[in-house]
Amino acid sequence: MPDPAPPAQRGPTAPAAAMPPARAVTPAAAMPPAHAVTPAAAPSAHAAPASATASLPATAVPPTPAIATPPAPAVPAAAAVRAQGLVKCYGSFTAVDGIDFAVLPGECFGFLGPNGAGKTTTMKMIYGACLVTAGSLTVMGVDVRTDIREAKRRIGVVPQDENLEFELSCVENLQVYGRFHGLDRRRADRRARELLSYFELADRADARVETLSGGMRRRLLIARGLIGDPAILILDEPTVGLDPAVRALLWAKLNELKAKGVTLILTTHYMDEAERLCDRLVVIDKGKVVVEGSPRDLIARHVGAEVLELRFAANGAPSPLERYRDRILRHETVHDSVLVFTPDADDLLHRMTEDGAGMVSALVRRASLEDVFLRLTGRRLE
Repeated sequence: MPDPAPPAQRGPTAPAAAMPPARAVTPAAAMPPAHAVTPAAAPSAHAAPASATASLPATAVPPTPAIATPPAPAVPAAAAVRAQGLVKCYGSFTAVDGIDFAVLPGECFGFLGPNGAGKTTTMKMIYGACLVTAGSLTVMGVDVRTDIREAKRRIGVVPQDENLEFELSCVENLQVYGRFHGLDRRRADRRARELLSYFELADRADARVETLSGGMRRRLLIARGLIGDPAILILDEPTVGLDPAVRALLWAKLNELKAKGVTLILTTHYMDEAERLCDRLVVIDKGKVVVEGSPRDLIARHVGAEVLELRFAANGAPSPLERYRDRILRHETVHDSVLVFTPDADDLLHRMTEDGAGMVSALVRRASLEDVFLRLTGRRLE
């Protein structure tokens, strides 16, 4: 896979791309403002009958209209992380099957895929938690197969599991990890308190971890990953289980870190999170890379701009989509809904309503990365 172009530098709290009007998906919560203290150099109700969906024609659909995308310029040879023909086997089972990718310095790079696809195994090989079976993998130019200790010095890790020391205070958790990273006692304490302030936990410095809320513990985990001032921060489901306000705060902090030059690598099942944070991403399924690109490019390339999500009456007539082939790029059936990808969802819905097409409900929304994944693999992310 050829290396992509470096991402355009963005501000610390750059908002997501402009959302459509109120008829579409509600925009994510606004980012909180940047903070003064920063770390040093751191980082539906009825199932549709079989006739309602089985009758959808599996015929060819008109080609997707051409979408102008600029050619990718040349990329610098140096990559923060580069994999070529990367393989990981567990006995006779191949978890990662010869994948290629390159993560550029200072970008946010995402791994998307269903459970068991191989994305977490790939990340574990990057930070040395499991060994490479075959292929090459370098971190900041260091071969992880021959010098994993040196590669680990460049990386901070934020796991999905909350493996904090619950009997220690917040500042003690960070101080301990600071000593692991070779900081003397004074520097470890100073760095710990800087990070607590950055993640708005300074007033909980002496509180035991077991007294913290879920959002506070996630912020403390990210602070711990930054204690060694890494060039690369790896995050596994960084906002899982958090409420929208806390997610927005963490998104703002991660964007600030990226603006300071920290390279972010993450996995997430939240499509809005991937669209908001990732400059580029790969979709992995069954150990192989299915597609690679920026969120906007993948959406435009594979599903178009808008989706009309339809449900038909349980005793209604078969779906009449064949009548509107000139207005439909493609369609997919998911449970009791039909997802119609079209350049103009409002116009199509208006025509179908006038024709009495028999919909029980209809929703117009912008296309998302989840639609891309559904299109490419035939299933939703879970």
